[in-house]
Amino acid sequence: MEKVKPRTLSGFMELLPDRQQQMEKIQELLRRTYSLYGFTPLDTPVIEASEVLLAKAGGETEKQIYRFSKGDTDLSLRFDLTVPLAKYVAANYARLAFPFRRFQIGKVYRGERAQRGRFREFYQADIDIIGDGALDIMNEAEIPSIIYRTFTSLGLTRFKIRVNNRKILNGFYALLGLEECAADIMHTIDKLDKIGAEKCRALLLEGGVAETKADEIMRFITFSGTSAEKLAFLDSYKGKNEVFDAGLGELGAVCAYLPQFGVPEENFEIDLTIARGLDYYTGTVYETTLTDHPEIGSVCSGGRYDNLAEYYTDKKLPGVGISIGLTRLFFVLEEQGMLSDDIVTAPCDALIIPMTEQLGEAVKTATLLRQSGIRTQLYSEDKKFKAKMSYADKIGVPFVVFIGDDELSKGVLKIKDMRSGEQTELSPDAAAKHIKTAVDERNNGAVIKE
Repeated sequence: MEKVKPRTLSGFMELLPDRQQQMEKIQELLRRTYSLYGFTPLDTPVIEASEVLLAKAGGETEKQIYRFSKGDTDLSLRFDLTVPLAKYVAANYARLAFPFRRFQIGKVYRGERAQRGRFREFYQADIDIIGDGALDIMNEAEIPSIIYRTFTSLGLTRFKIRVNNRKILNGFYALLGLEECAADIMHTIDKLDKIGAEKCRALLLEGGVAETKADEIMRFITFSGTSAEKLAFLDSYKGKNEVFDAGLGELGAVCAYLPQFGVPEENFEIDLTIARGLDYYTGTVYETTLTDHPEIGSVCSGGRYDNLAEYYTDKKLPGVGISIGLTRLFFVLEEQGMLSDDIVTAPCDALIIPMTEQLGEAVKTATLLRQSGIRTQLYSEDKKFKAKMSYADKIGVPFVVFIGDDELSKGVLKIKDMRSGEQTELSPDAAAKHIKTAVDERNNGAVIKE
């Protein structure tokens, strides 16, 4: 029989065991952090009826959908976690308590061209707060604190949460009489970091924006200073447009709450260039970047929207949410050597290697260690000692426990610390305590190093 060459499709990530353990650790920390803020876990189907999933899709999004038929049923793979959330809230409206706070970590699928750091199958880690008819600004103010705690829990400190408000932008362009071409202007401004202010201004002029208005736009988006200074600058436009004034009030409220939420000033910035999609977001918008790796772009983004489920129900369901592209973030962290090797990535904390044919004591020891919360593997394969130790090295286990005739006669276990090479003899209870303490100490470290 001809063998089929094993291969993974382009744009799909498969990790080796140690890296998978690190990915699992990151997801565990995200779940724990989101839960601290009262978010409930949610899991929606990967496959949906196409008419449901594509209700609000179009353009490039619809071109990227993985769509197929099963019998007479038209089906699609979910391309994000927001549309399934909209369907879920609309379908379960009468049974949910509002504001509804959910988090979801799951795979999504997009049939786009695979390239460095861009995947066709990837994890997203989302949180959303959905209101019934209205949603207080406090929810928008709380989001930066969740971003801050999430990234610091992972071990990152050098990052910037950049915040703006879409109403400020909409009001500003209305003041200039540029509502008709606001979308094109936003696309140009979005390139500011890559092409610089001079080229950005030139593109505005090429797009038909008058020179005086182009200069006003550039002055507006490039104003620098502290959050307080930027708010004072924005205040000079106050009283000229109702939408602008509403946005400025919301942005001011978000900034005012940040110290109480524990977000340091060095991790937060008002950025008047970000818009996060003209048709979707309607209020506060967020982007988070790693200070030392601006080339990566935003690693966590989102914002406020007015009506999550308008394609499924007449109920008005405003919300605010953020999303972390987890697979892409993990790829970049690995590429930059920022994944910590200090945490335990082995499938077990202790590997028991019996040195006698009497296995009863080894089984009892494995049971004791597991009851103590220690992930334990019993190695009973008929291999030479060198092969057994080679296996221990390859899986990266922190401790090996030897049980031979000498240990049985003394009522002790011989424990080898695989990192230091040190060997000690301890009673079973003392051995369990020793291993548990050492493993917990290692696992309390950060998953990401800077």
